[in-house]
Order: sequence, then C-alpha cells, then structure tokens
Amino acid sequence: MLHHVEINVSNLEEARLFWDELLLGLGYSLYSEWGAGVSWMYEETYLVFVQTEARFLEAGYHRGHTGLNHLAFHVERRADVDWWTAKFRERGIPILYEDRHPFAGGPNYYAVFAEGPDRMKVELVAKEKDQKI
Repeated sequence: MLHHVEINVSNLEEARLFWDELLLGLGYSLYSEWGAGVSWMYEETYLVFVQTEARFLEAGYHRGHTGLNHLAFHVERRADVDWWTAKFRERGIPILYEDRHPFAGGPNYYAVFAEGPDRMKVELVAKEKDQKI
C-alpha cells in the first residue's frame, strides 16, 4: 500500500487551484495545509504538494527527465473521463495525445491525459472496460 507521494511545485497557488478541483472531484479530502504546502487524502494514502524552494526553481521540472512522469487515477465510467475532458478543455488545460484521445493508451483503455501545473501529466482512466459509448 502506498502511504504518500510528495511533489514539489513551482507555484503552490497555481497548483492548489488545479489539484484541489481534481482531487476533491475524485473523492479525496483536504488532509493538511500550511504556508508552504497542502495535502489531500483518499482512504490511507495522501498526496502532498509543496512549494519548491527558490534556490531550486531554476532547474525546473519536465516529465521526460529522470523522476516522476505522471500521476494516474481511476474514475468509474467512461462518462467520467468525458466529463473531466470537457472540464479540462473549459479551463484551458491541455489535453495530451489529442489525435488519439480517448484511446491514447490503446483500443481497450479509455482515458484522458492532461497537462497540469509544471507540465506534469495527469491521467484519468475509466475502470469499466470494453463498453461502447
């Protein structure tokens, strides 16, 4: 069982807006917040986002470098993937692999891949399989 994941972000305020809406919408609850960070919990696992110290900001983040590539979350239905896709588009959040959406992960893998703060990839994948929309 994963206990927690901690991610440094370049702009905590921007990250907070994105992750708060997404994680609360996925059933997480606010767990802790302090001047330099915030966390959300789902069952026994929590995600922590912390403001990167100024001295480390210049190096930046890129999902293609060594380290964390993306976070993937389950959603119940394909309709949930579609709802989040529309929400991301409405907010101007880039949809990745648009030319293959919603099957960028393969013909039986219904998901949306979006680009969150710091260009981190976020994936929402439907649990239901092989159902036609």
